[in-house]
Amino acid sequence: MAVSNPYIKNLLTCINLEEKEQVERYSLDQQHSLKQLKVEGLALHPITVTRKNFGYADYPEISFKLNCPVEINLFKDGAAIECFCVGEEPVKGLLLNLDGRSGECRLFAPDFPDWIEDKNVGIKLAPDQRTTSIMKNTLNNLEANKDLYRLFEEIHGTRPVIKREVDEADQHIVFANKNLNASQQAVVKEMVANHEMLIIHGPPGTGKTTTLIEGILQLIKQGEKIIVTAPSNTAVDNIAKGLIEKGAGVLRVGNSSKTDELVFAHTPEGKLASSREQKEIKQLKIRAEEFSKMALKYKRSFGKEERGQRNLLFKEVKDIRQQIKKLQAYNEEKLFEQADVILGTPIGLYDADLRHLKFNCLVMDEAGQCIEPLAWCVFPLAQKYILAGDHLQLPPTVLSNEGAQLGFNTSILETAAKTMQPVFLLDTQYRMRQPIAGFSNQYFYEGRLKTDEKLLSSAQHVTFIDTAGSGFNEEHGEDGASLKNEGELNIVNKIIETENIDPAQTAFISPYAGQVAAAKDMLPKQMRISTIDSFQGQEHHTIIISLVRSNDDGIIGFLKDYRRMNVALTRAKEQLYVIGDSATLGSDTFFVAFLKYVEAFGYYRTVWEWDL
Repeated sequence: MAVSNPYIKNLLTCINLEEKEQVERYSLDQQHSLKQLKVEGLALHPITVTRKNFGYADYPEISFKLNCPVEINLFKDGAAIECFCVGEEPVKGLLLNLDGRSGECRLFAPDFPDWIEDKNVGIKLAPDQRTTSIMKNTLNNLEANKDLYRLFEEIHGTRPVIKREVDEADQHIVFANKNLNASQQAVVKEMVANHEMLIIHGPPGTGKTTTLIEGILQLIKQGEKIIVTAPSNTAVDNIAKGLIEKGAGVLRVGNSSKTDELVFAHTPEGKLASSREQKEIKQLKIRAEEFSKMALKYKRSFGKEERGQRNLLFKEVKDIRQQIKKLQAYNEEKLFEQADVILGTPIGLYDADLRHLKFNCLVMDEAGQCIEPLAWCVFPLAQKYILAGDHLQLPPTVLSNEGAQLGFNTSILETAAKTMQPVFLLDTQYRMRQPIAGFSNQYFYEGRLKTDEKLLSSAQHVTFIDTAGSGFNEEHGEDGASLKNEGELNIVNKIIETENIDPAQTAFISPYAGQVAAAKDMLPKQMRISTIDSFQGQEHHTIIISLVRSNDDGIIGFLKDYRRMNVALTRAKEQLYVIGDSATLGSDTFFVAFLKYVEAFGYYRTVWEWDL
């Protein structure tokens, strides 16, 4: 049946545009050199393989380290990748995790390629055709699902929202967490009430995860079976840990390679580790490995007969892997039925194939980072939905500019928050000193965000250092791809030297990857150095932001994405330093408002105070 809804058609167009952009940008060919891919943050090369093993379903997995600091922002957990060696056939795979300079990935191959430990090995992003095909399939079938399609139309404002009867029995809640504030308690009560869709707006530092954990525990108490998801494995694990510590019956599905011991014990692999079935799987894995080794005795140059023998051995490996998958699926089925809460990323949950199970409620954290089609992939699993996040921080990352213009980077949270009223706000922040929170509170949160009384302060916690007239101009890096401003980095070193700042308690962030790369060469090694995008969801005692832009034309580029600035300005707990050129920023209303705020509530300084 052809799709008729214009919003669904638009989303399908966006997916095609994103797919096309991925193919064009990730290609390693005559048009796209390896150097160019590295400059754009799309390839990691060279890597050093530190460990090889056979992991989930007996797929080969490698641990690796990066030989030098590079920008890894686009390499998200679960990203589709290709492992390559210059001059050899690449192998498709999946990035399991990447943290700093260490990572792991799974290869979709019968065995490790011969060249895996060569000096010229690298990893590059690849088109994620599997995820795009899942999203397309979901959207193409959406109109046929009567209840889900009604919800889609309500969210998009093309059908009046049906008000459900809300269960008032929530007044008798006994909170497991006695430290919740009034807005957190109110949100938990709304989670327990019978809303078809509930929107929880959790600005930075307001205890969103704490609140979600309490709400999920209360839903379990009511006998509900819950599914929990988020676009990142880190967010999924944070909720999993909180629920495990409270004794909930948790099952974490999907990528378990990076989970710590606490969470791993609650994955299917962890729960089945000592079972009789697992011993059988282990024997099958040993057999598969033996056949792989036999196949790999036939090296790169061999004749027709040897090739046939090698293919037969690899077919045997494939058959054993199918047996392993069937055994694992059978064992996992019992675990799925026993669990109170099943957690995973949207694709992790989709892969677990839970459609035959009945879930009362789906809770999505970081919903402000989830593109809409991905949400509809998991919405069929439940009857009611809780979306939590902050749509006033960074939207989901998409590659296609054309797709972004058509709204592909509009998250499910941002779309739903416009129509599915009311939106329940967590209204007290516990992260940062009140003067640090003050500007974002005024500009983004309509002054509704309170600060915990322990963080109230009349001291100077926000400093703007103005470089106007100093000649510290922006410049393109050697690659020409991203901007940097070495003058601003010199200021950072002077601040550390003269202001008694501990580099180990300080993070340097900038919107520009070129500035971050330069900072890694010029700033103290103990400092955390990151793009703003990579730092979302994190915090530090002291934050130094380098805005980079300084030119005669007042061009500020993607500093105009004010949500990125909202992220940047809300990471510091005690001290926030912002370095920028007021002459360049002064034509923009957002930065004019920020500079006025600093003059009223912070410390406005100029670069001339330091001998540079």
